[in-house]
Amino acid sequence: MQHLLILFFATYSAAFMATVPPGLLNLNAAKTSVEKDKLNGVIFSLGVSTVIMLQATIAVFISKFLDRNPEVVSRLLEVAIAVFAALAVYFFVAAKRNKKTKIKAIKISKRNSYLKGMFLATLNFLTIPYYSGLNIMWNASGWIKFMFLDIAIFVLAAGLGTFSVLYLYVFYFDKLEHKTNRFEKNANYILSFLMVLLLIITVVRVLNR
Repeated sequence: MQHLLILFFATYSAAFMATVPPGLLNLNAAKTSVEKDKLNGVIFSLGVSTVIMLQATIAVFISKFLDRNPEVVSRLLEVAIAVFAALAVYFFVAAKRNKKTKIKAIKISKRNSYLKGMFLATLNFLTIPYYSGLNIMWNASGWIKFMFLDIAIFVLAAGLGTFSVLYLYVFYFDKLEHKTNRFEKNANYILSFLMVLLLIITVVRVLNR
């Protein structure tokens, strides 16, 4: 039971932090609530979160395959070192630039807000590799087992973590819009630190093999 609580909060936090920096999904959720209404923004967010949960489910099965093929995992861990290092540099540079993010508006009607949210979330091809990587790390830490309840907790936490951030954008972005620059800068610093942490963990795992 304890590992399920750790699994939920670890996955929820990872999903939350991945969604915090202003981007296509969360800014369109905010834009929808401003131009239409907050209900529309929530419906859009539910559409996004639905796809995130589907992608997290796919990520679990990819991780399960990799777990049964350790030789593939060894190669992927080596690749992950370069990926995490590149992402750490990217987020750090993005924080240093501190450029104001512009909202790229996409017209959303009340009738198809949910489908639009699903469509835009589907365009994010990094979600599945991201959650696959998390799943591999959680499995190595003993936080997740490839059992139904563990998978359900992982998928639910990924969806709720994403939805929580979108919900905040929907209801509070208009009050925080003038602080978006600082908000994005701090979020990118945190993500850069997270990538460095994952890089260190991955290097340790490779050296201990």
